[in-house]
Amino acid sequence: MTSASFNPIQIERAATQQSQPLSLKQGQVFHGTIKKLYPDQMAEIQIGNQKLFAKLETPLKAGDSHFFQVTNISPEAELKVVTGPMQPSQTMAQQMTQLLETMNLPKTAELQQILAHFIKNQLPISKDQLIQAESWLNNLPEGTLKNEAIQVIQRMIELKLPFTNEIFKGLLYGSKTTGMAEAIENFANVLSKESNVSQQVKLNLLQQLQVISKPFTAETGGILLANAARTLLTSELSADRLQALNFLKEAEILPKNSTIQNWLSQSFQQTTSRILPNIELQKLSAGQLVQTVAAAKTADLQNIVAQAKEWVSNQQFLTSEQKSQLQQLIARFEALPKSGQTLELLAKQLHEQLIKSFSESAHNRLFSQDENGNSAKGQLLSLLKYDTINNSQTAFSNLLRTANNSVDPFIQNAVTQADAQVMASIDSRAMEQAIKIIFKSLGMSYEASLNSKAGDIQEIAQSLKPQLLSLMQDAQSSQPLKESADIILSRLNGMQLLSGENGPQHQLIMQIPLQFLGKHADATIQWNGRMKENGKIDANYARVLFYLNMEALQETVVDMQVQNRIITIHLYNDHSNLELLAEPLKQSLKIGLLEKEYQLSGLFIKKFEDTKSQLTNENMMMQKKDSKFQNGVDIRI
Repeated sequence: MTSASFNPIQIERAATQQSQPLSLKQGQVFHGTIKKLYPDQMAEIQIGNQKLFAKLETPLKAGDSHFFQVTNISPEAELKVVTGPMQPSQTMAQQMTQLLETMNLPKTAELQQILAHFIKNQLPISKDQLIQAESWLNNLPEGTLKNEAIQVIQRMIELKLPFTNEIFKGLLYGSKTTGMAEAIENFANVLSKESNVSQQVKLNLLQQLQVISKPFTAETGGILLANAARTLLTSELSADRLQALNFLKEAEILPKNSTIQNWLSQSFQQTTSRILPNIELQKLSAGQLVQTVAAAKTADLQNIVAQAKEWVSNQQFLTSEQKSQLQQLIARFEALPKSGQTLELLAKQLHEQLIKSFSESAHNRLFSQDENGNSAKGQLLSLLKYDTINNSQTAFSNLLRTANNSVDPFIQNAVTQADAQVMASIDSRAMEQAIKIIFKSLGMSYEASLNSKAGDIQEIAQSLKPQLLSLMQDAQSSQPLKESADIILSRLNGMQLLSGENGPQHQLIMQIPLQFLGKHADATIQWNGRMKENGKIDANYARVLFYLNMEALQETVVDMQVQNRIITIHLYNDHSNLELLAEPLKQSLKIGLLEKEYQLSGLFIKKFEDTKSQLTNENMMMQKKDSKFQNGVDIRI
């Protein structure tokens, strides 16, 4: 598996590190030159561009260069000479040989490569770190270059991170711009053949992987649910109604004893039998509203009617015509006698009419959500089975899985139509929703959610990351399964390690596995910006880098800089006619940005070969100087 890498340390952090005093640890070795000598064997030592004041164990001569080892750091730095003074005539190889002999280390190619890098960059490293680094270089994953690994080791030392396998692998995989989707697909293949884990564990993992690979599952399942409900309510063909009924029963939406004649009453009973939560009126799902009406006391009829009217009037997923029909239905009960039968009849008729209304709205408002997180398809589901919509994702996944496993031509045709409608409805809002679903399903905020105790703990535990952590601890899991899980965990950890803050400056690294729209690719986004005093991202100033590899345009990099809500975009691609292709789209881009209260300053398209040195000088892409942009994502922008 070959993946391109980048060096995602923000410019501000790197600059700050260069200006900070050199920090050494006991046992580290470094190359330095004695600049001045002071009484009590104190000396000023030049290490690269920095100076260090330390106490020497033996008197030395000013101007000589040595390899030093840190023997003590408190209360003052104390150094001992590891090698004699370096002669101008000595080559790098001779210096390394002398150092390795002094440290009693073998003269392997890997150790010499590591030492050469650290001597050249004037960085300290200890004997234990050298031994560990050599081990990592000898056991690199397929497709990983040794230079990439050495850059990771350097970063670990610079950021003072523990020298552990988890952090090394996290930084190594986290800096790659491709391979996430491939790693997830490989894990799914290994998991499907695994016989040592329980069926429930396997089912839970496969369900989560399906959500990640098919983030529009809920929309497709929602359309299937709406079509089946409409067929049962309006179709004149008994065969179609029977097939729709059997489909909903097999998907565990309707009770097994449901028939064409009694399915409405069965779903009504199933919906109203749940425990009614004590929440605000406008936060009630449609099913909970029906529950509220059915459970009301006779004396509260007028109040319940008023509440039902208010709930309907505030529903953004209903059209004016649908609201009018529902309001008229509810109003008819105001004049009826106050009795339990009146309330039950109102609840049943409201239940039926809401099913009809939301089965229509589920098609027209496919990717819409209200301020409470409700959707038209979720409201429909709450009327047929659930008293809440928190478990809707599982239900919609089960609907789609049931439909895909069916050999019935009626159901297969329904799946084809649902897929086509979802594809035709995908827009920027849909892509935003899909990315959010992928992040949530991966468990990107798993630790943060646990620390803040935000969200449903059970729901958080169902995300991929905690399930992979449990799998790694399971003694029954096979080694190939653990290895494939470890790659995904390393990538998730790497994103967290590479994301961070330096004072007000923040950096976020996000790898998004895209396995939908018939594609298997990755998107890598690097965001650099600052936080406001309230802890929120300052949307007025930022720099966002998109690493893309699109089917027609191939390698593409988008560098978007935001200054006081004025956006400048540099697009790098080797396509010869890209400027002509982009020209008709610039106006749409300007209008779209204006809708978000941003102003487009300019869009500049350049070729990689013409701007390579410029990109390096600006630290754009944070790439190594000798690397080319080989990045991957198939996505419509």
